Order: sequence, then C-alpha cells, then structure tokens
Amino acid sequence: MNPQVTVDWVDTLVILLYLSATGYLGWLGWKGTRSAADFLLAGRGAHPVVMAISYGATFISTSAIVGFGGVAGMFGMSLLWLTFLNIAVGIFIAFVVLGEPTRRIGHRLGAHTFPELLGLRFQSKAIQVFAGGLIFLFMPLYIAAVMTGGAVFAASQFGIDFEVALLIFSLLTAAYVIPGGLKAVMYTDTLQGVIMIVGMLFLLWFTYDSLGGVTEAHRALTGMADMVPKPLAEIGHRGWTAMPEFGWGAKSFDLWWTVVTSIILGVGIGALAQPQLIVRFMTVRSRRELDRAVPAGALFILLMVGTPYVVGSLSNVWFVRNGPLLSGKVVQVIDPAEDRAVVQVVKETAPGRWEAVLNPKTGKPTLAPIAVVERQPALDAAGQPFERVSGRSIAVVYGKGQADQIMPLYITSALPRWFGLLFFLTLLSAAMSTLSSQFHTLGTAAGRDLWEQLIGKPADGQPSLKAIRLAILAGLLVSVTLAYTVRDEYVIARFTAIFFGLCAATFMPAYVGGLFSRRITRAGAIASMAVGLATSLFWLLFVKAKEAGAIGLVKAVTGGRSSLVEDLPNWPVVDPIVVALPLAILTAVAVSAVTRPPDAAHLARCFPERRD
Repeated sequence: MNPQVTVDWVDTLVILLYLSATGYLGWLGWKGTRSAADFLLAGRGAHPVVMAISYGATFISTSAIVGFGGVAGMFGMSLLWLTFLNIAVGIFIAFVVLGEPTRRIGHRLGAHTFPELLGLRFQSKAIQVFAGGLIFLFMPLYIAAVMTGGAVFAASQFGIDFEVALLIFSLLTAAYVIPGGLKAVMYTDTLQGVIMIVGMLFLLWFTYDSLGGVTEAHRALTGMADMVPKPLAEIGHRGWTAMPEFGWGAKSFDLWWTVVTSIILGVGIGALAQPQLIVRFMTVRSRRELDRAVPAGALFILLMVGTPYVVGSLSNVWFVRNGPLLSGKVVQVIDPAEDRAVVQVVKETAPGRWEAVLNPKTGKPTLAPIAVVERQPALDAAGQPFERVSGRSIAVVYGKGQADQIMPLYITSALPRWFGLLFFLTLLSAAMSTLSSQFHTLGTAAGRDLWEQLIGKPADGQPSLKAIRLAILAGLLVSVTLAYTVRDEYVIARFTAIFFGLCAATFMPAYVGGLFSRRITRAGAIASMAVGLATSLFWLLFVKAKEAGAIGLVKAVTGGRSSLVEDLPNWPVVDPIVVALPLAILTAVAVSAVTRPPDAAHLARCFPERRD
C-alpha cells in the first residue's frame, strides 16, 4: 500500500521555490530587526491580518493536522468539540476578552515577553524567572510533537528516513528564526498560512468527493459503528459519529474521560495560556487591530482544525472501501447482510500455509474487523484446512496503535501524487510557522527572562541576543532528541496536551487575575503557579497511566504498576488539568485574600481610568 517513492526534479524545484520565498521573508525580517522591540515584538506595529494569520499559523501545526487528525481517525468526530473550543476560547475569548488588557498592560509596563509581563505586573523578578524557566524546560515537548508530525509525513511522502526529515525540519526553522526574530516569524507565518488554507480546502473537497458527497460520506461512517476495533469498544467507543460512552466507575467510560479531559479541555482551555500566542497581542498598536483580527482568525482556525478532524474520521470509510486486503479466519460474524466479520489475522509463512499474526504487545493472535471481499480454502501451519477470508479493514491503520500514521497513510494512498507535494508544503508551513514561534519563545524566555534577570544585561544595555540564539540551539537539540526517542502511539497529541495543560494550570490564574483583578497579590500569583505546576507534575508522574507508565517511577517503586491508582476506574486516564487548574485558582484567591494588597501607585499604572 505504501510503495517506496523518490523525490523527482519537480518535487525538488517546488520545495526549493518555497524555501526561497521563506528565506526571502526571513531576510526581510532580519533586515528590519534593529531593536529589542523589533526582535521580540515585531516593532509593536503588526497589521491585524498579519497578526491574525500569524496567530493562527502558530496555533495550528502538524500536531493538529497529523497528530489530532490521527486521533480523530481513531476516536471519531467527538474531536470537533475541540474545534469549537479552539474558536470560542482560543480566538473569541483570547482576542476579545484577554487580548486588549494584555496589549494595554504590556505596552504600559514595557513588557517584551510573557514571563516579563507577569513579572512586571506583579513586581516580581522571581515570577519572571520561574515562568521563563518553565517555558525553557517544557517547550521542547511541544516542539518535539510538531517536529514529529512533519517528519512522519515527509518520511511517508518521499520515502526518506524519519531521522533525515527530522534534521531538515529543525535546521530550516532555526535558520530563519535565529537571525530574524519575531518579524521574520510573522512574515513567514503569513505566507505559510495562505499555503495551509489552499491545502486544507482541497483536502476537504477531495475527501467528500471521493466518498460520494457529504451526506453519503457521513451516512457510511455512521453505519460502520459495528466495525470499531474491540480494544476501542471496550473503553467506550460507540462509533465515529458518536460521543464515547459517558459515566464513571467502569473501564467502558475511559475513552470519554480521555477525549474530554485530555484533548478537548486540556488543549482547548490551555490555548489561553500559551506564551507564544499571548505575545502576539503585544505586537499591535490598539484594540481596533485586535477586533479586526477576530473574523480572519476564527475562519482560519475553523478550516485548519475542522478539516483534519473531519477528514481523519472519514478516512475510515476510505480504508474500508479501498484499503489493503487482510486475510484471516472468521471468529465472529458482525453483519451477515453487509458481509462483515471479525477475523483472526493470518499471514502466509510457506507456500499454501498460513499462521496467526501475533500482537507484539500481548503475544496473542491479532483480531480485526473486516468487510469481506473473497473467501478461499487454505491450510494452517499444522496442515489443517480452514476458510481464509480476505477483506478491507481500518485495522491496518490501528494495528500498532500508531494514530500518527493515519493522516500520512491516507494522503499518500488516497490522493494524487501532486497533492501529496502540496500537502507536504502545507505541513511544512504548519510546522515551520509553529516551530519558529516556539523557538522564538523558548529563546526569549532563556535570554530575556532567565539570563538577563540572573546574570544581567550586556554592558551596552541591549538585549542578550547572543544568549537568546544559543538557547534556541540548545532547545533545538533537546527537542530533536525527544522526537527521535519517543514515537509510540499517539505521541504527537499527547505531548501537545501535556504542554497545553501545564501552561493552563501554571499560568492561567496569575495571568487572567493579573489582567482583571487589583486584588491578586504577588504571593497569590507565586503560590498559584507553584501549586498548578506541582499538581500537574505529580499527576503525570504518579497518576495518569500512560505518562506515569512511560516515565517508570511508579513501576520502579511498586514493581510493575503503571499508576498509583491503577485499580481505581477512570482515574488513570483523567488529565491533570481537571485537578490542577481548580487548585491553582483556589490558591490564587485564598493566598491573595490574606496577603498585603499590591502597591496603589503600581495598580494605577496597570489599570488607568482612561484606556489607551
């Protein structure tokens, strides 16, 4: 199904033209970078459309298109609730409610980075250092997720090694963000955003057209509920157009808690506290620019996240109709009328002899639901006759739990070769637009918020651009190492959700409280950040089974358990944000209530009666 492909001269020419355009825009950014405000905030004069597309291109990356698109392929259209939150929270609330106070206070206090905004608002060097350190330590998780998404597709599309694709992605991005700063990032984001729009529009049209139209495609997907693989059905999967089964106290509710807490809430709410997004609000001159950016941002996000979630889900219909044939022995008839059955998958090990394919994790025979297309007599390994049935199945996608392979496999198998190149540029654009902002945020956190606060500014009083650029290189190395070493299951979506959840629990109470409340104190902000981070890390290390099991501390202590609450239903799949964010909010309110109010003169500067 995935024949080895090569990169021909047309592919090379198109990619070189794209990279040349990107390089030229990066050079324009470098040419216009003459001050700290230019490097850190694009001179505070960004056009609203440029800002909106840059915000959206930074928001949406390969983690959304490849990672969460693949998760939608497994879990279904329940992920469209994340699209709703991305627009309602990540665009409307972020721009209309938080954008103007962030811009106003950031301008009045002279803040250049998100940690600096928090530090100046609460008159605390410790807060700025704490926030900068957290970003520098944990941003590589999110960067690794984005790199993995782009590299997985490049490896699939062009037949190159994952490691080679990973190296190319990282070097290209670093090449233009290190010298150019935020101006280069925003210029290139705009070009990349336009390419992303074109790619997504064609992908959505082609998918519906190839499946017989909107109505037929959704009808077919709804009718496939009986083909949900058994492991997914056991945790509450009820079909790709239905929400997972809701409840508490049994394994059959695990999927609902995974989808709702980790994916929808964790990423949807976490978008409000993303440092690389918040800094965009400080790049415009007035509220008017923010208001003008809302429609463009909302439409961009709707197209960028809605398309992969819908296409990822509908890819199941295509695989059942057109995917590779699987052979097996019938163990259960699903629907005699549709000729669907669950088979024990077999492979030919010698001429005319077939034996069971074992699951690499359990060592047991692999089972798969298929739509039968042919039946033939065959012999098993012992020479006993059996009826070998062949058919197409979505199980080819889920066979090793590699949700991150679903979108690349669908694109390279279903769509024409020329679109594979266009979609590669779409993913390259999505990856580079997000990576550039991530590296920029990571570097400024290390240089501006850590180095300058702990060591001091250079003698000439200019920002520590050398420290910023060295930090970007260090972050690049860590991120590449993570992307190279961790590639199992739906790691792209998991890494993204972890970072978004950490930011929400750690930053949101202090950030939102600092924008709207005169009563949130320095002590309250520091305490809320400490509680949010500590609770999130404890949950990831000891409670949430996938992360705790991968880290291994619980296994080392208990001798094999993946979570301290492994025997309690549903708790091992609940995301930290459900516990950490409420605790952080309560801490901010409680500590602020019993500590000295902020300085009145400083509050008057942050909250003037007449807005700028």
